[in-house]
Amino acid sequence: MSHTLTNVLVHVVFATKNREKRLTAAVRTRLHAYLTALVKAEGGCAHIVNGGLEHVHLLVRLAPSQALADLMRKLKTNSSGWMRRELDPHFAWQRGYSAFSVSHSQLTVVWDYIARQEEHHRRRTFEDELVSLLKRNEIDSDEKRLWEPLQGAE
Repeated sequence: MSHTLTNVLVHVVFATKNREKRLTAAVRTRLHAYLTALVKAEGGCAHIVNGGLEHVHLLVRLAPSQALADLMRKLKTNSSGWMRRELDPHFAWQRGYSAFSVSHSQLTVVWDYIARQEEHHRRRTFEDELVSLLKRNEIDSDEKRLWEPLQGAE
């Protein structure tokens, strides 16, 4: 696809299984680097990866031939296996993810938002943040079901 030129930007958010607070600062440093490398290996670009104790935000540019669902399956599967081998034998991601399209004109705004996660979560829980993101992006969600513990994980 050498003649296919794209700039498909996506803000992705996903959480640990049952939103367990397993992502300490030391773990996040290594995990974020690993996720960045995985996106690059798939031909995309991770502009920024950050998050909190129980979740991750990524701002990615998809490769021209990359479907978001395929990228997410690879990211979550590979990173959960790596986490179990390297850092936490009981680690798992919660099923699913949230994704929001980003206009190139808003890249810096979203980058700044993701960069300030630590500061942001001093004032607001991950649950409040995600509900707000869903509402701002006009994504209907059943809040009761949104937080139910899931039997399976990725």
